Amino acid sequence: MSTPIHSFHIPVMGLAYTIDSPFKVARFGINSVLSIVEDRLIESMRNYYYQQANEPYVPITANEKDYRARRITDYLNLMNRTVQAQVEALKNAAFEAGSELVKYVDMLPDSSTLKSLYQNMIQSNDVSEKARLEQMLRSQIQPGSIDVNIMTKVDKNNLDRNGLVRENGSDALTALQGYANSTLSNSSIIFSAGLNPRLFNYLENCPEFDAKGLGEFDKKVVIKVSDYRSALIQGKYLAKKGVWVSEFRVESGLNCGGHAFATDGYLMGPILEEFKQKKTELVDALFSLYVNALQQKGKPVFTEPHPIKLTVQGGIGTHQEDQFLHQYYGAESTGWGTPFLLVPEATTVDDDTLEKLQKARQKDVVLSKASPLGVRFYYLKGTSAEVEKLNRINRGRPGSPCTEKHLVTNTEFTKEPICTASQQYQKLKLEQLNSLNLPAPEYNKQVSELEEKECLCVGLSNAVSHVYGVPFLKKLHAVTICPGPNIAYFSKVASLKEMTDHIYGRTNLLDDPDRPHMFLNELTQYLNYLEEQLADADPTDSKRQTYLRNFGRNLDEGIAYYRQLTPSLFDRSVAENAFSAGLAQAHERLQTLAPELLAV
Repeated sequence: MSTPIHSFHIPVMGLAYTIDSPFKVARFGINSVLSIVEDRLIESMRNYYYQQANEPYVPITANEKDYRARRITDYLNLMNRTVQAQVEALKNAAFEAGSELVKYVDMLPDSSTLKSLYQNMIQSNDVSEKARLEQMLRSQIQPGSIDVNIMTKVDKNNLDRNGLVRENGSDALTALQGYANSTLSNSSIIFSAGLNPRLFNYLENCPEFDAKGLGEFDKKVVIKVSDYRSALIQGKYLAKKGVWVSEFRVESGLNCGGHAFATDGYLMGPILEEFKQKKTELVDALFSLYVNALQQKGKPVFTEPHPIKLTVQGGIGTHQEDQFLHQYYGAESTGWGTPFLLVPEATTVDDDTLEKLQKARQKDVVLSKASPLGVRFYYLKGTSAEVEKLNRINRGRPGSPCTEKHLVTNTEFTKEPICTASQQYQKLKLEQLNSLNLPAPEYNKQVSELEEKECLCVGLSNAVSHVYGVPFLKKLHAVTICPGPNIAYFSKVASLKEMTDHIYGRTNLLDDPDRPHMFLNELTQYLNYLEEQLADADPTDSKRQTYLRNFGRNLDEGIAYYRQLTPSLFDRSVAENAFSAGLAQAHERLQTLAPELLAV
């Protein structure tokens, strides 16, 4: 496994926001992730980037065989060869102010051996030695990886021309096929949102993910998880099929952007501690199953396990937080997502939404029920998509046109699944609610939750039509964006170098010097979530009450863990005291919210 140039990565964001991030940042050694679920968006990007490459653009239309997988494969191949050409140009650039070669080196972490080599080169007065060091430095320039994300829950069946379900033709499987057939190497596919048996079973038959040697994969499998148990279950499932998971990407359940998968009150610190303590146990458990599967398949067997990386993302905001995750928990990379929405050199956000992000404060980012998947979803209020949604409601036409159909899951009123954000579903559901003679409070609550649903397929894609002027959908231009709560502390558009300097502690882009530590911010999100759950809970539902009791106790144990961790977290007494005070306030709030949950 090649050693990363940088110690951070840019996670997938929305559909459009990182759809072309590798074109922008890979040549500087930065790893980034794009979503490959929305093939119409990918076709729009093919259109744009073929023009940028001065190559002929040949559309892959929806009438063609395997069009979805082919669109994905071709876009990734175009991206791959463009990045390779960018890197070659960068390697041959002059070592002079303003060149991309110098920018590449300037953005490296100060601990980088490549950066030390550069310093030695520019300080050398020996002409031959200087030339030798320069050549050595150029030879070590390498791009960041082009990684892709598949949200496993987005796996709609697709039909053939005869109306029959296409075998191995669902959304997730065709996205996987598109990636597997690409020319990408030193690349990873990240599976998020849990175990999808159909998708993972298909993965077993993809030789592109087989190891070429110990720790050597052209295409690696990464699982995004919110706790250790999930990593063990999914890792074992794949190991039994001879598929090795090269990385577990731990994301905070609630201190993140986009879809949020809350744990049962388990906090980031204790979760990472469990990974730290059980890493060897995890590797051994997966390796024994993996070896057995390889033997049964008649494939070469390895005498020792491939490496497994632990990476972390969700709500990181300072260099100190970043370093602690690396040094204390052994994270090999940290994901910085939301702050990069304010970096046009790295992500694709339209000007209107970019302005809204700069002005966003805590009250503007809500843990909504807007996602048709029924999963909670962080959502910036006041976007053009929300305005459009409210206008439709006021006109008596709630819901959105359903053009993409990636999130069709509901069969409450129809034989074929439809999307709960669609005009069709909302009309049918409102008719049902109107016929039930519900008490006014219950009726209003259900209508509010129904009309909160929003078309994410289009809203999370539309930024590209504004930024690049490429077609996506006629007459549908509204934008949805899904930052995490961390956006409240970043309010300036930054250059790529400024953001990397912030991550590495060379500058500070935070507005609020009193911003709470990421662990406290996550704890606050969980307390807010618990308060909401308590308000909605039926006291006669014993199963629900048991869940809430365990949730509260897990939070209580998490607070206790942070109390003993506090001396290791900080090198300044002021920060340590602020963190301790924040823990005390959180514990008091937990006891006030539900003292009976904590009773022995």
